[in-house]
Amino acid sequence: MNALIEQEIIPLVIRLVAAAAMGAAIGYEREFRGKGAGVRTHMLVAMGACLFMMISKYAFGDIGQYETAKFDAARVAAGVVSGIGFLGGGLIIKSKTNLITGLTTAAGLWVTAAIGLGAGSGMVLMAAICTVLVIICTEILNACHFKLGYHQITVVFTSEDEKALESAIQQLGKPVKYLSFSKHDGKYKAEINLRVPKKEKPFELISRLTSFPGVELESME
Repeated sequence: MNALIEQEIIPLVIRLVAAAAMGAAIGYEREFRGKGAGVRTHMLVAMGACLFMMISKYAFGDIGQYETAKFDAARVAAGVVSGIGFLGGGLIIKSKTNLITGLTTAAGLWVTAAIGLGAGSGMVLMAAICTVLVIICTEILNACHFKLGYHQITVVFTSEDEKALESAIQQLGKPVKYLSFSKHDGKYKAEINLRVPKKEKPFELISRLTSFPGVELESME
């Protein structure tokens, strides 16, 4: 261990713990909403980014003052910024009905890495402010705009009457964004990607989708 790290061990530990705590805060919000990356993933990303930054800044050379260091810490930071994209990319899923999920969680992981880098470089206050803003963005704003706009759901209809199933799809009209039609064991099946208003209550939506004569609502997600 070089002299600088020995002298500054407590502040460095505080940075690492702070990065872990801030990563956990973001991860808790994501896990609470049932997303793929939760507390442990965000904690590991934040701590890893923080440690990478500290290694880049302080681990090379036995120096007495920060200002005399001869290194380029930005190279490791740039590597983390690009490298975390591979982890985030694995969270983005496109279903066969063209529904894309995981974008917010992937972006959250990316900014969590930035928070870890900030804590590792000594900008703990800025990292903490960013953590608060991320939680506001993902939690509070989500609640505020919940009833605005539209969201997409996937529904599956089944019927023994092809005409009845076609009529139901026609009645749904323009909100239908994707349609897969098949027949199995004498039963017709339609898998639909449907665009519905967020303000429509779940029970009202179910009631509307089960109101077609001769057609059964098999699933909705």
